[in-house]
This record gives sequence, C-alpha cells and structure tokens, in this order.
Amino acid sequence: MMETWVHIPVLLAEVLAVFDFKGRPARLIDGTLGNGGHTAALLEANPRLEILGIDRDTAALARAQARLAFAGDRFTAAHGNFSRLAEIAADHNWDQVDGVLLDIGVSSPQIDDPARGFSWRADGPLDMRMDRESELNASRILNRYPEAELVRIFREYGEIRQARKLARLIVEAREKAPFATTADLVAVSERALGRSRPGELPAPTLVFQALRIEVNDELGELERVLPAAQSLLAPGGRMAVISFHSLEDRIVKHFYRRAAAACVCPPGLPVCVCGKRQEMKILTGKALTASAAELAENRRAACARLRAAEKVMAE
Repeated sequence: MMETWVHIPVLLAEVLAVFDFKGRPARLIDGTLGNGGHTAALLEANPRLEILGIDRDTAALARAQARLAFAGDRFTAAHGNFSRLAEIAADHNWDQVDGVLLDIGVSSPQIDDPARGFSWRADGPLDMRMDRESELNASRILNRYPEAELVRIFREYGEIRQARKLARLIVEAREKAPFATTADLVAVSERALGRSRPGELPAPTLVFQALRIEVNDELGELERVLPAAQSLLAPGGRMAVISFHSLEDRIVKHFYRRAAAACVCPPGLPVCVCGKRQEMKILTGKALTASAAELAENRRAACARLRAAEKVMAE
C-alpha cells in the first residue's frame, strides 16, 4: 500500500502565473517532479498542457504517477537527474518546450522519512541520497573522505566558520567508531559548533545541508541543467527556478544575468567586440518569496526563492 503524504508545493500561485499559457497548447518540463504538486496544478489549470516530469527518486516518481493519473497521456514520467534534461527530452521526442520548472529542494516526504537520513531531527541511517541507486551516501563521505575534503565541503556548502574544527573532530571520532546514524553526526556537530541559542539556526542544520549537497552534487547539477533548459526553450518560452539557499540562488541569478546581457566586453571599450546578444529576458527583478498567507500554511516555504526568465525572440 502506498504511503500518503501531506505535501504543499511552495510558491504555487507564482508558478501558475509564470506558466499561464492562457489555455493554449503547450509543453512543459518539470525537472524536479517530487510529489507532483506543481505539475498537478498546472495540468488542472490548462487542459491543453502536456508535462514531462523528471525525478531521480523512484519513490517520488511512483507517488507522482498515482497523483497525476487524472491527466492521462498529458503527463509522462521519467527517471533521471535533471542535469540530463536535454537527453531525457530527446528520448521522448521533445525537441522544444514552452516552459521548464525546477524546484531545487528536498521534498517533505524525503525530509520526514528517518530512513532517508536527510534530517537531523530524527535518528536514522546516514544516507541523504535522492537517487537510492547512487553509490555515494553521507556515511561514506564521513568515514572515508580526507580531513581537507571535509573542510572544503563544510566551508563551501555549509558556509560554516568552524569547518576545520568540525572536520578534525569527525576524523577523531571515526577512528574510534565509524559514523552510522544521524545521531552520531549530530553529537559531533554540537561538540564542534556548540548548541544553538533560541532563535538561531540549529547547529546541525548547515552540517546536514553541506553533506546533502555533496552526496547529490546539487550545485553541479544546477549549473549543468540551466544551459540545457535554456537551449530547449522555444522563443518566448519561460524558465522558473525555485531555490532554498543562497548558494543555489546565486547560481541562478548569475546565469540569468549573463543570458540577459547584450554585451560582455570589458568596461571601457569604445565599441562591442564580443558579439554577444541577449538570450533571455529576466521576469523577476527580485526573487519572489512566499506571502504571509502561504507562510502561515506552510512554514517550509520560508526559504523559497523563485526567479524566472523568458527566452527572447531570435532577431
């Protein structure tokens, strides 16, 4: 029997506004299908919309397929990393699309299932894999990575000031006993970083974030999918990306800015010599965030940031 999850897609009204095709026939790729919340709403809003949904979590795909059965052949599910978006689209004979949606976050079922190891709040195995067919998990990193690599992960992906101290304590602890559960990591994290004060981000949060990013190559995946998504868009097609921390948001913002630039010559040149042309038009001057009403209903929307851009018509 399939488990039932309560799942509220973040920034849903904003997503529907970006991809309002006015009832016209359209094709959209949801590169991070998850439980299918955004896709369900989009399909319900436009009966002439087709969606190709991609996810690397087979359990999420199964839940989404059951949820989206109402759409019939307007919905197609595909297993894989969203960085393979162009390849997966080609496999389904989708050579051009009108929209690409990417919700770069861990879904509620993943967070709430202790067996997945994403959350420090419940004891479970040190896994953190979005694709459970992947060989690399959090336990392997903690028990095998050199100290210098651990420092890099915690400093770059968690922006943890005490990264060196944390890495040293991890190496010392694993010499006595290997890391096996999330509780093992929480204990060392609190030793290295101290217990958080009321109102502060809990000490293990950034540690778990950093490990999750490394396990799933999240930033590398994002950097690879953005140009692939842009190339698939038809002129006038739109891309929307929902991110949940500053590292992701920075990558999206800089990508859009480069794509929207009409010239990338060094300052001071009398004429443009780079030959660059504007490729995208930014639709969101500032990242869109959750309204007070949404936050009251779904606290997990607090960190969500949506940026959207539109492919410009060819000259």
